[in-house]
Amino acid sequence: MTDRNPRITMSPSFYSMIPIAVLVVLSAGPALVGQQRGSASGKWITAWGSSQQALGMTTVSHATVRMIARVTIAGESVRIRLDNTYGASPLSIGKASLGQRVRGAVLTSGATRPILFDGSPSVTVPAGGSVRSDPVSMKVTARQDLAVSVYIPEANVRPSQHAGALVTSYASADGSGDLTADESGTPFKGTTTSMFWLKGIDVQSAASAGAIVAFGDSITDGTCATVDAHDRWEDWLAVRLNLDDATHGARGAHKAIVNEGIGGNTVSREKLEPPPDSTPGVERLERDVLTHEGVTDVILFMGTNDIRRGASAAQVIAGMTDIAKRVKARGAKLFGVTIIPRHNVAGTGTNTGWNPAKTAVRHEVNQWIRTKAPFDGVLDFDSVVRDPANPDLIFPAFNCDGIHPTSRGYYEMGRSVRLELFKR
Repeated sequence: MTDRNPRITMSPSFYSMIPIAVLVVLSAGPALVGQQRGSASGKWITAWGSSQQALGMTTVSHATVRMIARVTIAGESVRIRLDNTYGASPLSIGKASLGQRVRGAVLTSGATRPILFDGSPSVTVPAGGSVRSDPVSMKVTARQDLAVSVYIPEANVRPSQHAGALVTSYASADGSGDLTADESGTPFKGTTTSMFWLKGIDVQSAASAGAIVAFGDSITDGTCATVDAHDRWEDWLAVRLNLDDATHGARGAHKAIVNEGIGGNTVSREKLEPPPDSTPGVERLERDVLTHEGVTDVILFMGTNDIRRGASAAQVIAGMTDIAKRVKARGAKLFGVTIIPRHNVAGTGTNTGWNPAKTAVRHEVNQWIRTKAPFDGVLDFDSVVRDPANPDLIFPAFNCDGIHPTSRGYYEMGRSVRLELFKR
């Protein structure tokens, strides 16, 4: 049995006295996350993740929320991480369960297990805080859909959430009470494509070599991808890693993929107009990347939103360099991604648009990424999706809206990644 986390908020000075392998401060939100060692049967690796970005307007009252998440590696046990990053008050969880999703909100009969927190069925997550559960003994396979059901015993609770999860989750009616053990799915009539409170799922795995975190903006989050289809570029990368492992065996490529993309995200915030509408990458790196379990690789794919808001190439480069230093200080590899084309659009309202001058900045940043950046490798998505007839535009078949790829474009991006980059 691994050590359990206390469920209290500690001051930053407390963490300075504890080895980094045991506890990590979440500098941009959650107050506490434990880095727990696995047993002889495997080590803990984050197999799914989501970036909270705001306090939702939806409220939950005396009801159960069933959140659906697809893990990307196989293992023997599971833990969940709940964050209340943007919550204005403590979050009370009355009960929680882990199930295996069949379809919709329906779960595999007899397979659902209660989730405990330091031995208790209930837990309070402080405002701005985080908690990991006790391990749940459950064998899972790579790319299996799990259901995390949480009962909210209080009224009018607004969730700290990721807004565009591109996966349908479910909720029972207000006042319906604790339905965490229900496997029929019948009471879960409400649906949402936001992800409430669920920050991460860890899997105890003897086969996986670690986790790859995709750290990015809407092109990683999946704008223009298909709800419930899992057809973003990092989803295709996960499929390829799974197939490579099945074909070639333990060659060090059986790694989890964790999506930490946020629509509109920027590298930094200084002098940007309009100001960023989400926590920039340099500020959320600790919370959304470095506190995950077993992270061996990080893919940094940002910059277009900084440039759209008036950032210079030097500013984008400085932010990426800062992220690179911090990732490498933790012993992980960092891979940079070239910024893909963005079609010219006149500015309207708070949207400052795109023009040839901003394309020139994009080229300057991409040249640095390809030739000078302190990365361990480069994913050249610019070359993958650009139009051969006009490299400053997205190829028509891959172009959704002049900013984001189509599902076909995402496929080509995921297909282009060399798996050798992630070998041991």
